[in-house]
Amino acid sequence: MALPKIDVPVYELTLPLSKKRITFRPFLVKEQRNLLMALQADDAETIEQNIRQVLINCTTGDIDVDSLPITDVEYYFLQLRARSVGEVVQNKYKCNNELGDKECGNIMNVNVNLLDIKVEMDPNLNDTIQLNDKISIKLHYPQFSVIKRFDTKDSVSDLALQMIVESIDWIYDGEQYYYAKESSPKELMEFIESLNQDQFTRLESFFENLPKLNKQVQMKCSKCGFDHSIDVEGLENFFG
Repeated sequence: MALPKIDVPVYELTLPLSKKRITFRPFLVKEQRNLLMALQADDAETIEQNIRQVLINCTTGDIDVDSLPITDVEYYFLQLRARSVGEVVQNKYKCNNELGDKECGNIMNVNVNLLDIKVEMDPNLNDTIQLNDKISIKLHYPQFSVIKRFDTKDSVSDLALQMIVESIDWIYDGEQYYYAKESSPKELMEFIESLNQDQFTRLESFFENLPKLNKQVQMKCSKCGFDHSIDVEGLENFFG
């Protein structure tokens, strides 16, 4: 005789950047176990692969995780974790208030509600960047698929270049649009490497101001009484 199956709730979510509407179920015990094993392994590639697979498994419909902006994937995972394990996580922070010639050093515990975490957007961020009087370039938010290619890069400069190349939509010279999907990676890389430092800095500014997960945490040190205001940013920092 077949054992009974337990019904699971289904939730709806609109991803903040792509605006895709998705429905999902909480992850199961076996999926949580795989995630914990990946986190314990402390290997970025293993963690990325497990997060990707869990999102695919839990989405009740088709989803192309690799094509989603990285911040959308992080936001989705936070929402999924909140609905699967619990909305509140406890983080620890060290009080760095100076007391005379030494730091307080007290460890403070604070509860963070994952459902309260929002994506912080820069209202002045422009995805179309003017490089000179004629040439402009349009970028899109880095996609989750970019992460797996980072494992093959040896330096920060290589990562920056690859991130830019992977995020190009088109290049316009005042007369014609050159679409990235119709160009080879080599051609795109050669174009980026031909920029002067000022032009390259304009591109870097786009990536430095990308939307990010953010929550301001307020706490008072129980030892010295100092009031802290901490901006917690990025997926990994919500599980500290």
